[in-house]
Amino acid sequence: MAPTPLPLEQMPGANAGYLPAGQEGGPRINTMSMSVLIDFIIQRTYHELMVLAELLPRKTDMERKVEIYAYAARTRHLFTRLNALVKWGNSVSKVDKSSQIMSFLDKQNMLFVETADMLARMSRETLVRARLPNFHIPAAVEVLTTGTYNRLPTCIRERIVPPDAITPAEKKQTLLRLNQVIQHRLVTGKLLPQMRDFRIRNGRVTFEVKHEFSVSLTVMGDSPTVPWRLLDIDILVEDKETGDGKSLVHPLQVNYIHQLIQARLVENPNALSEVYNCLHYFCQSLQLEVLYTQTLRLNYERLDDSNITVEEYVPGVKLTVSYWRDLKSELGYRLTVQSDPSEIGRPLVVVHVPSLGAKESAEVADRAVRSEHLSMERLIVHTVYIRSVSRLSDLKLEFQAFLKDVDFNLQGTPAILTVPVLSPCLRAEQIHITIDTHTGMFRCHVPKHLDCPITDEMQESLNTDRSKLPALLSELRYWITHRRCEKTLQHLPATATETLPFLAPPGQELLQPGRHKIYVKLHRHPNMILVVQLKEKSAMPNEMEYTFHLGFVAFQKDDNEVIDESAKQLVSIVAQPPSDIPKFYTKLIRLIEFDTFVATHGPGTEVDAEVSPHKRRSNGDVLGPPAKQQKTIFPAYFIPELAHVVAMCDEKIPFLNLAQSLYKYRIPHSGLQVEANATSLVLKILALPKPGTHQALGAAGEQKPAPAPSTSSALPKIEPHVWDDLMRRVLSISVRSQTNKNSQVRIWVVEFVFYSTPLQSTHQKELGSRRTVNLTYEQANQDFSKTVEDLLNDWSKIVYLYTLVYDFAEQLRNKRLSLGDMLVVKSYTYANLLIGYGPKKEVTCNIYWSVQSHGFRLTFVGGISAVNAHSMMRDQLAQHLNQQHSLTSIAHILHETYNPMSSIAKLPVIPVLGVPRPQVPVLSFCMLPQSPCLMRLTYQAVYCLELRFRANRLVSIRDGASNRFDRNIIEEFTPIQGLKAFLSKYVDESAVYRGRAPHDDDNPLSPMGLEDNFGGPNSVAGVSAGGSSPFLGAGMRGPQSPRDSGLRFPAPHTPPSSSNPHTPASPHPSSSGGGASGGQSHANFNLTSPPAPHMPHPSPGGLMPSSPLNPQPSPHMVHSPGPNTLYMQSHQDSPFTAMSPANNNWPGSPSMPRPSPRPGQSPEHKSTGGGGPGVGVGGADRSGPRGTLNRPWAGAVPTLLTHEALETLCRPSPHPNKDINVADMSPLERFLGCVYMRRQLHRNIQSEESLTALNSTEPGVVLFKVDGLQCQVMLNQLHMQSLHLKVTQLPPMPDKPTFQLSPDDLLVIEQYFDTRVAAPPYRPMALHSMCRLLNLPGHVLKDFVQIMRLEMKPELGGDQLKWTVQMCLRMSPSALPIVPIGSACIVLGRMKILFFLHITRIPYNGKDWKDSPSLVLPIVHDIAANLTQVAEKREQVQPPLMAAASTLLRGFADYGVQQNRCSLFPAVTELLTNLAVDQPAPPPNQAIGAPVGLGGVVGVGVGVVGASPNTMMPMQQLQPQVGHGPQLGPNPGGPQ
Repeated sequence: MAPTPLPLEQMPGANAGYLPAGQEGGPRINTMSMSVLIDFIIQRTYHELMVLAELLPRKTDMERKVEIYAYAARTRHLFTRLNALVKWGNSVSKVDKSSQIMSFLDKQNMLFVETADMLARMSRETLVRARLPNFHIPAAVEVLTTGTYNRLPTCIRERIVPPDAITPAEKKQTLLRLNQVIQHRLVTGKLLPQMRDFRIRNGRVTFEVKHEFSVSLTVMGDSPTVPWRLLDIDILVEDKETGDGKSLVHPLQVNYIHQLIQARLVENPNALSEVYNCLHYFCQSLQLEVLYTQTLRLNYERLDDSNITVEEYVPGVKLTVSYWRDLKSELGYRLTVQSDPSEIGRPLVVVHVPSLGAKESAEVADRAVRSEHLSMERLIVHTVYIRSVSRLSDLKLEFQAFLKDVDFNLQGTPAILTVPVLSPCLRAEQIHITIDTHTGMFRCHVPKHLDCPITDEMQESLNTDRSKLPALLSELRYWITHRRCEKTLQHLPATATETLPFLAPPGQELLQPGRHKIYVKLHRHPNMILVVQLKEKSAMPNEMEYTFHLGFVAFQKDDNEVIDESAKQLVSIVAQPPSDIPKFYTKLIRLIEFDTFVATHGPGTEVDAEVSPHKRRSNGDVLGPPAKQQKTIFPAYFIPELAHVVAMCDEKIPFLNLAQSLYKYRIPHSGLQVEANATSLVLKILALPKPGTHQALGAAGEQKPAPAPSTSSALPKIEPHVWDDLMRRVLSISVRSQTNKNSQVRIWVVEFVFYSTPLQSTHQKELGSRRTVNLTYEQANQDFSKTVEDLLNDWSKIVYLYTLVYDFAEQLRNKRLSLGDMLVVKSYTYANLLIGYGPKKEVTCNIYWSVQSHGFRLTFVGGISAVNAHSMMRDQLAQHLNQQHSLTSIAHILHETYNPMSSIAKLPVIPVLGVPRPQVPVLSFCMLPQSPCLMRLTYQAVYCLELRFRANRLVSIRDGASNRFDRNIIEEFTPIQGLKAFLSKYVDESAVYRGRAPHDDDNPLSPMGLEDNFGGPNSVAGVSAGGSSPFLGAGMRGPQSPRDSGLRFPAPHTPPSSSNPHTPASPHPSSSGGGASGGQSHANFNLTSPPAPHMPHPSPGGLMPSSPLNPQPSPHMVHSPGPNTLYMQSHQDSPFTAMSPANNNWPGSPSMPRPSPRPGQSPEHKSTGGGGPGVGVGGADRSGPRGTLNRPWAGAVPTLLTHEALETLCRPSPHPNKDINVADMSPLERFLGCVYMRRQLHRNIQSEESLTALNSTEPGVVLFKVDGLQCQVMLNQLHMQSLHLKVTQLPPMPDKPTFQLSPDDLLVIEQYFDTRVAAPPYRPMALHSMCRLLNLPGHVLKDFVQIMRLEMKPELGGDQLKWTVQMCLRMSPSALPIVPIGSACIVLGRMKILFFLHITRIPYNGKDWKDSPSLVLPIVHDIAANLTQVAEKREQVQPPLMAAASTLLRGFADYGVQQNRCSLFPAVTELLTNLAVDQPAPPPNQAIGAPVGLGGVVGVGVGVVGASPNTMMPMQQLQPQVGHGPQLGPNPGGPQ
């Protein structure tokens, strides 16, 4: 016997390790997570500690100690166990494996036990009673062999299997026979008329009664006694509103009716009548029930008891419904739907109370009851419609009783009666009267005016007392007319109102309260109102008559205020003092009635113009009466009379006000007129006064003089013959009014018509004889006096300009003056004169008179291919014109100065950074016009050039730093050394005199005697004092006559022998000398504005030959090509015989010194600058020694240049040194830049202790020495546009050995200085860096020379170099901000050198230079330690490329440095050779990496990088910055 298995819960280890099926290998049931266990222990410890904290304070000290000890012991024991458990947990993997094995074994054991139990149960219980069934073998054999089974009982066939059906032919024959039997019975029997609609088909007859029922019958045999057999009943009554598409009769009800009728058909002689009677009664009862249900639902959902109510309902008999219960009627309004009591076979009928006509009643029944759509709502709607039409027809008869010849209209559903109020009248303006379908009350409204307050009263009158209707119609007629007035004025500058705020009611009957009038406020004329009187025509009440009155009103705040008499005038604007209390109330001053016919039937203003019935055709036939009157069609709401009167007032009132203002100024006019064809209104002015003579009349009629112009310059004198000529040319002056299309503002248009002009122009529109000038003035302010003043001011523009043009026209026609070759008159419109000048006559000058400044103004416009440089001296030219009043003078000045001004305009004027400080922007060139012939040109706010324009295409240039009044230098500027020598290279000897003595440059000359002075007592007045131009013959003086007083030259002041030999003799006598007539000295004047009238204004002197533009006053000097003979005979000792004789006309100015005579130079002597033999110009002897031209005072002597030479000076050109590859720059800018750099170098030498200045015998040469080197910086004397450095090795000192550089190294330094340091853009910080380089120790300097050589000739590095190098002399914006941007970036300190290298990757693999990465590296070289590293900060993260360079140099310092060899150049070579790019390159010329400071390596401050100002920013926006903080400047172009 098999052993009995133990229960699962009694198995050993069952509770410890048993797992359900599918969970083997998982954690056991009684296990716990280590984290949960630790959490429990911590919570328990914390809980016990909280309990101790609460309980211990109430215990004694000993008890507390005991409790604390016990708590500590328990906790210690618990955590000790936890510690042991954690240590044991290190081997928990073995335990888990054992647990999994035990779980698997337990599961196998359980499966074995269960299998044994199941087998034992089957053997003991199930298999004991198991048996097999007895199979039906014969049936199986029959089915398997024959496929059928024939042993079923026969009763199954008899009871279940139906007999065979008859054939289709037999069926068809039977149905035809049955149709004949049915037809015979219908013919022989009695049939009701309602059942005449039938059809026989398929052995049955179907009867259909419309809207009630449909029934099908048949017979079961051909015997006459066989009763009818009812087959089918279909009820046709439907409820489409509330039935939801369902049948109204239940199938059980239909079956009941079917059985009932079938029972009555048996043994009934009138069987068919019985069928009809039963079904007809049932269907009528059903129809009444449907109507009743609809009425209840309609009453419940949409209408209430006050609108519709079921008064009586008898099922199957009748339904009575009442409506319009609010109407008070004796019988009330109701309808009854019932069956016909006289004849049961008829359908439902409708009975109306009060009764309707038979036709209307039948129509209502047919629409609502006897139709497919059985609806109580349709029945009521049709009934209400018929009732409404009846009531409205009665109301129409009442209206026709008092409204004759009015077209009423009754139509629509619901019915609407429209009553016209006015004639003509829009349908939207007619009264629409209808009946409320719910209540039966009258409703009326005007569709266009739904807010009309009169319609409510009229509606109440319609429903109650209709005797008020005529009065209410009249009120409505006035009200709609008011609205028509508002509609008519909506696009006109007027507003309609029914009332005005009168303090006291006016006495006129017209202005009494009521609807018979309307006030129209004119927007442009607040002191005027238009009163429109409305009146109904007696014969035609629907037509209105209009009467117009113009009223003058004033505004007041109370009754006590006195109205000013001026308010009663026509002028609507009255000057009123401001008041705290606003004036709300209106007071009528005067009322004027218009004749409506005259106002609307003026010239061309027929409002209702008709075609004449007797107008003749062209062939002479008389037209008959037109078939229809041709009349101007206006909208019904538009009142043409009102619109015309308002427009007439708005149009004519300004003209009348303007006419009164013209009368005040005594300006005659012809009054207001209508132009031809009624195009517009016009006011003709007969004459205008001469400018400056008009006088205005005051309020009392007294004359007010015209205000004097507030200017010091005199107005142009109007000659009588000029005035008469202008008056002859004025044909008409017309004033019209127009509206600006853009701003919709009314403007005055004053048209001047002139007959031709004295000055013919080339403009296509100015070729005819009729010239018009149109002037516009706004009417917005309604200040007509100001309009007249503006007109007179514009008239003065025409007159004053005509005074200039009249004289100019005569001179232009004079061919001897050749003005036609200088300019062309492009346009002359009497108000503006536009002249073109220049080589192609494409630049223009517009000349006009300015009322604000009481003088002429000029505006300049450039052409297509040229700019107009005269814009910069616009004010000076205007001042000259206002003083001379001569267009000929202006024409000569513009013609002669166009070329030099165009040349000057080519100089750059943009602000640049780095000069003189990196943070402060300064203008490269700044033009400061002083007069039309004088221009000051500053360069970088340091140097100043004074240019004077002269005739014969000459320009004199001098150093503007020299004061013309004394021997001092202007503080703002510095003298330009070598200016005379530079300018002398561009002098054209053929254009100037050659009679200058060779010894004129021995002594310094005063600039005061070398120019013509405008404003002297014996000379032509200057430009600022009313003088003329040096280009005109009338303003020029010939050589000074020796008979002039006060022009004797004293003996020259020879300096004592003990004085400095380099100091020139003073050009001025002592203060006690007799050369000055008076002790008054003239102060210096500001360079940015023209000098005052009392200040002498110098001008180019008479250093030009005689010409038609420069005739001499003396007859014997007319065509003298050289100096005056008499003048030279009496002034043999004067060094200025070739200069202007009028050299000392200023009062109080010192006389000129006379140098001692000396023999002239030999003709074979050539000047250093070249250019051929001959005498120099402007006081410079070109055949003299070079030192004479380079003396400091030589630039103060003017130098004459031709226009072509000035163009060469100012036009950008390539650099003379081909090795310097920079943008084109003008020679003048290059010369000034070199002079500025030389000056800065001299200042650096004085400020640097390491540089020692040496005395040089040659002027303009800077000589200094550094440690072991002597340097000489000089200008290139060939073209004076570049600086050159000459470096010489000094012999070594016995006590101090020096490092000797090779001649090749010295040559590299010289070339680097020429091409990189002293080259454009001329930054002084590059010089500062170069000086610091030269001061380095010799072995370090030699490595820098190697870098210079590699920079200038990169090919020397060979193919092994991957990068090109460029040494930065100024701090670049793309570099790390270690030193301020733009400053010198070579810094020395504590035996360390900080410098910056700009390296660029050489393109490879077909790349371009623009795609190559570049980097600016800060390099630090420690001279003492001989280490070269990248400047960095440890706390900042370096970018990858800079970090790679730093790592490369650090590795080179550890292993690659040779003993007794400077590591600078080898480290740089290592960097250029082995630095690799392993990361994506940044954009070219951009800094790579974050800003990194220098740390404590070099003692320099780290500046803050500011924002770079826009290089094109105007100077007024560049505010000067205080201090020397660093500032980000533009990236310096060109060599560094």
